[in-house]
Amino acid sequence: MTPEPVPPVPTATYRLQLQPGFPFAAAADAVPYLASLGISHLHLSPVLEAVPGSLHGYDVVDPARVREELGGEDGLRELARVAREHGLGLVVDIVPNHMAMAPRHNRPLWEVLREGPASPYARWFDIDWEAQAGQLLLPVLGGPLGEEIEQLTVDGDVLRYYDHVFPLREGTAGLPLPELLDAQWYRPVWWRLARTELNYRRFFSISELIGVRVEDPQVFEATHGTILRLLHEGVIDGLRIDHPDGLADPDGYLQRLHEATGGRWTVVEKILADGEHLPPTWPVAGTTGYDALRHVDGLFADPAGAGELVTRYRAFAAPQTDRGGDWAATVRRAAYAVLAHELATELDRLVRTAVKVCAASPDPALRDRAPWALRTALEELLVRMEVYRPYASVDAAEVVTEEAAAEARQAFVVPEEAGVVDVVRDLVLGRRGGDVPAAAEFRARFAQTSSALRAKSVEDTAFYRYVPLLSATEVGGDPGTPAVSPEDFHAYCARVQRDWPLTGTVVSTHDTKRSADVRAALAVLTECPERWAGALAEASHPDEAVPDAQLAWAAWQTVFGLGPADPERVQDALLKHVREAGLYTSWTEQEPPYEEAVAAFVAQGPCGKPGAHVTALRDALAPHIRSNVLGTALVHLTMPGVPDVYQGTEGEYRALVDPDNRRPAGFPPADPGDKNAVTAAALTLRARYPDAFGASASYAPLPAEGPAADHCLAFARSGAVVTAVTRLSLRLAEAGGWGDTRLPLPPGWWGDALTPGRKFTGHVRVAELFERLPVALLERIDDGDGDEAAAG
Repeated sequence: MTPEPVPPVPTATYRLQLQPGFPFAAAADAVPYLASLGISHLHLSPVLEAVPGSLHGYDVVDPARVREELGGEDGLRELARVAREHGLGLVVDIVPNHMAMAPRHNRPLWEVLREGPASPYARWFDIDWEAQAGQLLLPVLGGPLGEEIEQLTVDGDVLRYYDHVFPLREGTAGLPLPELLDAQWYRPVWWRLARTELNYRRFFSISELIGVRVEDPQVFEATHGTILRLLHEGVIDGLRIDHPDGLADPDGYLQRLHEATGGRWTVVEKILADGEHLPPTWPVAGTTGYDALRHVDGLFADPAGAGELVTRYRAFAAPQTDRGGDWAATVRRAAYAVLAHELATELDRLVRTAVKVCAASPDPALRDRAPWALRTALEELLVRMEVYRPYASVDAAEVVTEEAAAEARQAFVVPEEAGVVDVVRDLVLGRRGGDVPAAAEFRARFAQTSSALRAKSVEDTAFYRYVPLLSATEVGGDPGTPAVSPEDFHAYCARVQRDWPLTGTVVSTHDTKRSADVRAALAVLTECPERWAGALAEASHPDEAVPDAQLAWAAWQTVFGLGPADPERVQDALLKHVREAGLYTSWTEQEPPYEEAVAAFVAQGPCGKPGAHVTALRDALAPHIRSNVLGTALVHLTMPGVPDVYQGTEGEYRALVDPDNRRPAGFPPADPGDKNAVTAAALTLRARYPDAFGASASYAPLPAEGPAADHCLAFARSGAVVTAVTRLSLRLAEAGGWGDTRLPLPPGWWGDALTPGRKFTGHVRVAELFERLPVALLERIDDGDGDEAAAG
């Protein structure tokens, strides 16, 4: 049998956010333009059947069908055909961790509600049937059951509550409502109970998304069959895996997926902490690229200025900075709060599993451990996790460390009781309880809870509380140390080229809290913290009604980063900001007076007349913002890995947190400008010299020489292409400019891909190299003796 051909690996992808307003047909219409950019593949958001009207597609309801609102399977096949006519392939985002908690649309879940644990679909979902008297709790009621029971009605063989519809268990239709509710395999409850009583695993703390057990081979086959068929039929070429950290066994899942796809190019949305590495045994091309984002952004942040911003922020926001003035402390406080509230139900289940392991173990060190002690030990270890989770393929002792255990013991007043921390750590590391069936479940649930806690406490809470520099509060970022030195950046790139040369790289995504261009503008503030403080002093007034100083600082930075925009966009982003921060209002405990005060402040301050002071500073810093914008784009597109260009970001693209960053894009951009030219040139060179950027390529730092050497970041790719960008351009200007700083180029002649007709050789003066633009992209050309320069 002839082996199935493996499609080419992408050289560059372009992310499209599909939705009913931008279906497959609209994507097909954009193909000629997108192909002209120089990309190799379209990267599509989830394409399987989702909740009707969904603007993102991560709320899957039927993994066996392509979404009809997008055009169905015929529409996807037509898009693939048009793409191939223009030399493009398709990469698709898939969601193995969860499905929508929407029974009327999710047929497998409907059957589980009707038939309970005996349903063949019960194995699909991660439900704790031992809890809540064997009923699956559905957090849909607007108040306590006693207040809402009159809104529950029986209609034939279904139970209705406003727009919600649930199946009735066979033989229960004629029962009085209280008895009927007791007889079902589910119970509608007040949505506030999601904090403490739910008995199904969720996506983070989002009760509308129920966890799926893809570790079960039958569930894997049922939920992946359509995607795998489309892969093998040549409609799809590669995959992006959403949130593998939520799975019980990411190692096993990725191995099974690798075998099922025949080794297609696959990247995983794995968020790596600073210094953490992707498990080396994972059969994937790499991550989706947030680790690259952190390193690219860090190049354009001044470490000294970032520290000065923190000092000025603390002075501005005092005394409120005790709740967000120190990064490590902010994360720790957020983690405790998330465990006590949003993830209380996950912690409860983890404690029950630990109790089960201890009760069944013959090991005397495990027996008779009190649930409260196990809970305390688990809390103290979980809040000290500095990565998302441990993995079976990596020594868990590297992430659940002895240092963390030593700190956790200090939470116990009686020293003899502190030994339970070592017991729990040994269970997590697999050193104890190995013969007990529940021990493996405990380790998996610890890892799943850890990943949800890390995401909620860092990305969704601490990032909104610690705000000295908003551009550093990005997925995968480290706001405590936002700057990355050129040496560290080069070391990162060398490691990527050696270990994961085909990994994904990004600077803007559907999940970034601010687009790359907004973050590039904010990074300039690290070069002028005193000017930023001056602008705030001019814009702020003592009699101004400021809801809280932390919010005010974040609001002014938001307007600075975004530039002129519809005030409603700013207000929506800041309302989300304060709810995520959870200090004065939240998604579940909204405080209308505070939120109204926030809206009024934003309208009258940052988006009102006082905002002119911040706008004036942005205008004055425009050349340096432009330098960061172009530098970020060029580094991203030419560094090791496969760059993913988010829709619309080939041109100037200023967006805030979702849904602001998921608005339909226009093709081509209305105002191409320099960024579009830089993007097109870089992508064209990638397409022209695929070997110079691929798995066998090389990466070589090019150190500049002279008085301003640190302001030039340059590298060569396989002797064929040279990238050079300006960093910290404001500091450079204040120091007197480039002077006689020179960049030694590799041997031969180099043509300017951004300004045709210019060429360089030898030690080129950086001032000349950056004469027109603050970045340069060079292509090796004939060396003058007739020898053609070879790529690769």
